[in-house]
Amino acid sequence: MPVPGDSRRLASLDLPNTTVDSVVDDPGDAETPASCRVQLTVTHPPAGDRVTIWVHLPVDSWNGRFQGRGGGGFLGGSAESLLEPLREGYACAATDAGHPDGSASFALDARGRLDWQAIRDFGHLGIHDMTVAARAVVTAFYGQPPAYSYFHGCSTGGRQGLMTAQRYPADYDGVLSGAPAINWPRMQVGQIWGQLVMLEAGNPVSSAKFEAALAAIVDQCDLVGDGVRDGVVGDPLGAEVDLAALVGLPTPDGELTEADVEVVRLIGEGPRRRDGSFLWYGLAPGAPFAGLNDTAVVDGELVGQPFVFDVWWISLFLEQDPSWDWRTLTREAFEAYFDRSVEMYSAVLAADDPDLSAFAGRGGKALLWHGAADFGIPFQGTVDYYERVRARMGAERTDGFLRLFLAPGVGHCGGGAGPQPTGQFEALVAWVEQGRAPEVLTAVRTAEDGEVRQTRPLFPYPGVARWTGEGDPDDAARFTRAEGTRLVLPDR
Repeated sequence: MPVPGDSRRLASLDLPNTTVDSVVDDPGDAETPASCRVQLTVTHPPAGDRVTIWVHLPVDSWNGRFQGRGGGGFLGGSAESLLEPLREGYACAATDAGHPDGSASFALDARGRLDWQAIRDFGHLGIHDMTVAARAVVTAFYGQPPAYSYFHGCSTGGRQGLMTAQRYPADYDGVLSGAPAINWPRMQVGQIWGQLVMLEAGNPVSSAKFEAALAAIVDQCDLVGDGVRDGVVGDPLGAEVDLAALVGLPTPDGELTEADVEVVRLIGEGPRRRDGSFLWYGLAPGAPFAGLNDTAVVDGELVGQPFVFDVWWISLFLEQDPSWDWRTLTREAFEAYFDRSVEMYSAVLAADDPDLSAFAGRGGKALLWHGAADFGIPFQGTVDYYERVRARMGAERTDGFLRLFLAPGVGHCGGGAGPQPTGQFEALVAWVEQGRAPEVLTAVRTAEDGEVRQTRPLFPYPGVARWTGEGDPDDAARFTRAEGTRLVLPDR
């Protein structure tokens, strides 16, 4: 008779449309506990797709919980992401969401047509398949189901977590969603806006000029929100930039011109229709221009260098033409691509449904966090979603299951000039299991030697940390909660 933790029972596990590819007993090492590592394949007949799932099960150190891990970009997930939760005692799982790498080539089938099954797998089915199969493996291995199930993801992983809460509300008790690509169809077209602005103006702006503009913007807005001059914009939603003051600033590539500053203005304003009406959010004050608005000298000429994800999105998902040349992009075509993207892909890739009543009704909790200096996914889109949930479900009910934390100066899923948020996942677990709603997180800046140099509190949106004016501004204890600026939802 097999005992709990016996891998022999897994090779013959019988699950619908699922094949157990391998079961490996891993002895572990000094950092990683011994584990049973299972790989499965799920299909959706008659589509012929293949969703690969990895499940890691600690042999002797299971904490009774399950944790699903998300991916990033066009990568559904990876087995490597499971080492951290495994070391923390979690039974855990990840999936490739139906394609084996981080490219977007899965969008088209062998005949060059949209592969809607592969797109659905990436959009939401792959994570649900992973969760159902992994929980069955956990139950078979330990002889009991997990007491609690959590999802942990950032960027695409953040979108996957919210998508699961919306479509499959019984899958998880708690969802940690960082820098979530909630509004994928809007965001993915919107990311190429700055390149279009420079293309139409015939004025690609160099990295040195963008860096000078960023430094000047941060200097202007440094005291906004936190009241501390620390190289971080504490409340970007409340920051007002005097762009005229940027004209003439010296840079290694010459002075910032009025044309350069107009590019900066339009990137900050964000995508607009030809009549000037809102399409999507732009780059917030304090967020770097690098990443989406890159330029480079090619054959002696400064030219735009679009983010590859954006080229993939338009060429494969919208044009179905891998040879599409982004340099043919016009304002009229951009507007058409935006509308087509929203129309074609919202139902399968957007995680922007504000009705979370089923998830909340089960007692589910979701903690959202977003770096306020994110270059790729405007944090305003996450605030937009949060505000629409509050409008749909009511402020009091929303506060009971959903919290949003913004991290000033922090980039996409981390990095940047601001102190880094810590303890998000632990706060989620305490909320789910002990009913302690997170009222504050701690952000930390450490030196290369690991020494803590700065701490700063993070409060739920719209709260911001405000220095008391007394004591060390690098000490979180010297800050209080202040009311930050709320996002005004645009017409769209």
